[in-house]
Amino acid sequence: MSEIPGGAMSHRPVHFLWLLDCSGSMSINGKIESLNFAVREAIPEMQRVAHENATAQLMVRVITFSDGAQWHVQAPTPIDDFQWSDVTTYGVTDLGAALRLAAAELQTPPMPERALQPVLVLVSDGQPTDDWRAGLQAVDRTPWGRLAVRVAIAIGQDADIPMLKEFLANPELEPLQAHNPTQLVGAIRWASTVAVRVASTPRGGTSAAALSAVPSVPADDSADIW
Repeated sequence: MSEIPGGAMSHRPVHFLWLLDCSGSMSINGKIESLNFAVREAIPEMQRVAHENATAQLMVRVITFSDGAQWHVQAPTPIDDFQWSDVTTYGVTDLGAALRLAAAELQTPPMPERALQPVLVLVSDGQPTDDWRAGLQAVDRTPWGRLAVRVAIAIGQDADIPMLKEFLANPELEPLQAHNPTQLVGAIRWASTVAVRVASTPRGGTSAAALSAVPSVPADDSADIW
């Protein structure tokens, strides 16, 4: 890709972007509390993975979407400095607005020319309520959006699986599915670590295959509440 010149790998940034559904349905049965807990629990794991790879600098940002979309953490923040503040719920599921907000950041500039692949992790429990395909097309039109490592997490039985698969843009990949808090913690941890390892690997490396291996999550059906 011509937009990304070659050169030494040392200290090239990996921009990690959470896209989190904070619509009203996420308030049901403790889903938003479980999401806040899962992301907070994942931060030490993300720090550990970042420390294992001296070639990359992990930078984290967060977009939430409900009635429209907004930055929860706008400045690219080094993972060692990243602190989680809880998100809350209200309104509908304007995923398209979140994708358009992300697309604006997937140009060069503001993305640095020598960055590694960004990571986009979409978490949702329902059906988008705006023109999400237009937002996804906006992401796909950007050079960094086309290169991004993408992970999707479906919370509960009402999540729009076809939409999440379309977001992944790879027929070999499947959304991770979480039907209880334990499964959500496992999915968030996997998304936060495996995706970072893949993005931190030079393009052409074999680690990309890791994304097609959907992790096993606790299968205690009696604990399924979503």
